[in-house]
Amino acid sequence: MTDSTVRIEITDLPAAVRRFVTALDTRDTTAVAGLLTPQASVTDEGHTHTGIAAITDWIAAAASEFTYTTTPLAAERTGTRRFTLTQHLEGDFPGGSVDLDYRFTLEGPLISGLVIAP
Repeated sequence: MTDSTVRIEITDLPAAVRRFVTALDTRDTTAVAGLLTPQASVTDEGHTHTGIAAITDWIAAAASEFTYTTTPLAAERTGTRRFTLTQHLEGDFPGGSVDLDYRFTLEGPLISGLVIAP
């Protein structure tokens, strides 16, 4: 049996997901670190960052590259551990705007994986 994907309200995303997105938007690496499993991984722009130190370094580097705003568009749940938040980004990066899916995997109350992709 496969897990089905269902649309949910953005406010119904798990607390760790909501807090992570807020911390990412404000570049709060300390808050992000507290939401991750020790071996968590984040894949963004084809690069995977594994472990809390690598992920917080990625956030710090991304913060110095571009400025942008995010607008949440939709959320989905697949099974009990996977959640997707679709966000619209606008900023000074190439192209100026993009819709991205943030695909989270949870392990208990913490995030063990995130893939960010169009």
